[in-house]
Amino acid sequence: MAGYIRSCSRIMQQAKFAIGQIIQHRRFNYRGVIFDADPVFSAGEAWYEQVALSRPPKDEPWYHVLIDRAQHTTYVAERNLAATDSARPVQHPLIAYHFDDFIDGRYFVNARNN
Repeated sequence: MAGYIRSCSRIMQQAKFAIGQIIQHRRFNYRGVIFDADPVFSAGEAWYEQVALSRPPKDEPWYHVLIDRAQHTTYVAERNLAATDSARPVQHPLIAYHFDDFIDGRYFVNARNN
């Protein structure tokens, strides 16, 4: 278990994106904000086969994203995301649950819920 934790810690240190960061999906062009991250793919194999059609690597970080102007969330491989210069806030019904503040184009984690 200790080896797994060290491995996950190393992978997350190499993650390109952070919780609270606004991103853009490379293929589908939506904006969103990262509200959680996994060091490696953690959804089920059936989900991967059905949804992850481009077959992104499972051994790299994956991110949970609140999609701008949508009601749902998504789970995205790091290679499908890009940083964005947009400082516009994301409009999503769960923003206040996950984040307290939005300053200079970045969200700050809501300590009560995380």
